[in-house]
Formats: sequence, structure tokens, C-alpha cells
Amino acid sequence: MEYSEDVFTTENAREIHCLKSPKETPLFKRLTPEETEILNKNRIQLSFKKGEIINKQGAFASNIFFLIKGIVKSYIEISNKNLILSILPAGSLIGLPSLSVDNVFHYSTKALVDTDIYSYDITSFKNLMRQNALFATEITDIVNNNMVLLYDRFFSLTQKQLHGRLADIILCLSYKIYKSTGFELCMSRRDLAELTGMSTESAIRILKDFKDDNIIDITGKRLEILQLDKLKRISVTG
Repeated sequence: MEYSEDVFTTENAREIHCLKSPKETPLFKRLTPEETEILNKNRIQLSFKKGEIINKQGAFASNIFFLIKGIVKSYIEISNKNLILSILPAGSLIGLPSLSVDNVFHYSTKALVDTDIYSYDITSFKNLMRQNALFATEITDIVNNNMVLLYDRFFSLTQKQLHGRLADIILCLSYKIYKSTGFELCMSRRDLAELTGMSTESAIRILKDFKDDNIIDITGKRLEILQLDKLKRISVTG
């Protein structure tokens, strides 16, 4: 079942820990036709197959990426473990912290499905930010919004029980990524575990608990939310 944006109240939507919907960020509309032409002359289009790395943590950042279509995950690599920061839908920008920090990527990004991106020259991006205050403001708003949502993710990971963490992620995928209560998971069970800060075994066990309680139905990669209100209550109470 698909649903509209008003299914979630403002209060409950605050509990959905993922990035802002791209349609809420009219970034490139702030550019003049001349500025748009400059930006487009300094971009290339790239395609990535499922599982391919888009950018590597610690690498020199000479480009900013815009996700045309597909779904990707951003994650921090720590020793032999990963912590997934977010799941990014089409319309997202990758690499914004590199604009003003130290010109390196602070996280890696991998395609979860076949993905197309625009790769923009970072110098052109910086120049347009200096020339166009509205464009610079939009970039700042995106960075700040992402930071606030990361604070929410930090709260979820440190203060909620395992069932609440996984409920958060299922709602995030449903509400922000797929916009439907039924969808094909683009993530592995290990990805779900890394996104919620738990072991793969725990993620599998909690998915089974949700299924046994008739909150969701999951068969292979197909997940269907059967009791949306109950899942939202688990997310809120943690």
C-alpha cells in the first residue's frame, strides 16, 4: 500500500531517522541559467552496479556527487566493522562536508542497487557558493538538516532497545525511501545490523519477532508492514 506524506504526524515523523526527502530541497532552482550552465559543463555522469563503491573514506575529495537514480548507503569504516550512517535516495548529495572541512571524504558510499550519479567538480561548486548566496544557503541547510538527523540517529543507537532501533529503520525505509508499506529490501540482514548498531544475529531475531507478532511479513527480500501503528509505537517507545 502506498501512502501520502500526511500518514505520519509531525511528532511521529520526527522519530523517523533518515535524510530529508529530495523534493523538500530545491537546491538547483536557486541557480541562474548561466550558473546552471557553468555547473553542467563541469560534471560527468557515471553509473554504478549494485555493490560498487562510489567514494572511499579517506580519499581526496575532488568532486561532489548528486544521486540521479538509485539508492546508496553511506558508512564509516572502523577496523573490520562498518557503521552505516544513512540510506540515501535519489536527489541526495554526497560529499558536502568536504566543501569546507579538509577536502577528503569522511565516509564511504556504496550502491545498494544500480545507481546513476552526476559527478561535479568541487571547485565549481565552491565558486557558485561564493557567488550565489541563495545556493550557499541551500547547501548549508542540507548540511545542518543532515546533522540534526544524525543526532536523532545517535539518540536511537544509544538510548533505544534493539526492537526500537530496527522499527526506526523499517519506518525510515518505508516512509522516506520507498514511500510504501510494502517493498523489496535493497539491504542485506548485515546492512540492517550495521545501520542499527547490533549483531546480524540480533537483526535476524528481531525481524522474526516482528513477523511472529504479525507486525510485518517478510519473505526473502520482500517486506510488508502489516501493523503500521504498532510499529510506530515500538519506534517511539524504543
